[in-house]
Amino acid sequence: MEQPLIISLIAGGLAGLTVDITLFPLDTLKTRLQSANGFWRSGGFRHVYKGLGPTMIGSAPTASLFFGTYNTVKSICRPYASEAYYPLVHMGAASVAEVVSCLVKVPTEIFKQRQQASTQNLSLLSMWHHIYAKEGFMGFYRGFASTVVREIPFSVVQFPIWEFFKLSLREIKGDELNPAEKALCGAFAGCIAAAVTTPLDVAKTRIMLADKELQVPEDYKKLKISRVLRNVYSERGFKGLFAGFLPRITWITLGGAVFFGSYEVAVDVSSYMLKQIEVID
Repeated sequence: MEQPLIISLIAGGLAGLTVDITLFPLDTLKTRLQSANGFWRSGGFRHVYKGLGPTMIGSAPTASLFFGTYNTVKSICRPYASEAYYPLVHMGAASVAEVVSCLVKVPTEIFKQRQQASTQNLSLLSMWHHIYAKEGFMGFYRGFASTVVREIPFSVVQFPIWEFFKLSLREIKGDELNPAEKALCGAFAGCIAAAVTTPLDVAKTRIMLADKELQVPEDYKKLKISRVLRNVYSERGFKGLFAGFLPRITWITLGGAVFFGSYEVAVDVSSYMLKQIEVID
């Protein structure tokens, strides 16, 4: 049975907010390890909740847009595909969902990461004025392409693996999975996806943290993924391409468990509440 859009939106929003708040310090450490200024100059272990404000504002809408789009595209496409092609349907649905969710995710990430990697106490309003004055409206979408390039491979790896793990575990168990079991599948899928996409995450972080005023104009215009990755490799070698690897896979593995677990619980609760409303009506 296909999942109603309203349930996808509610469950996705609650799941995204839950995981981003509970695991925020790990995300801060990962961002600082990937910063061009280095871990200690970006704040080290101090004030690991800097940037939580933008996250709390943007997390729920981002996750709601993702799951609403993912489940909608999946429900539209699956009737036209045989079961053997379901992984391709999941990949396509996840890719479309990532592009849509990035409309909210990218501005949120820019504000969040600039607070995380700055030793100054910058308010959201001051950052908004600074970005808009120097780069205009499109400054809030700097790194949009690099974020999409990071997120699509991540989701293309994560969601088919998540769906495959759930199907395989359901066949082994011979019964429907509970939220904890689905969360475990999500954790393993997230760990694998995080490991293989870390270099893209490093490039995305560098691009978002770049300050136009501190860049040579020619270099600023060339903040492309391939160029950034080459620069990182020349500066720090292979190790630099996987900067923040441990916090990232830890954050996403735990986040996968929390995210998919809370998502499934929210789906069950939302479905139950909607049924009660229908009974009352």
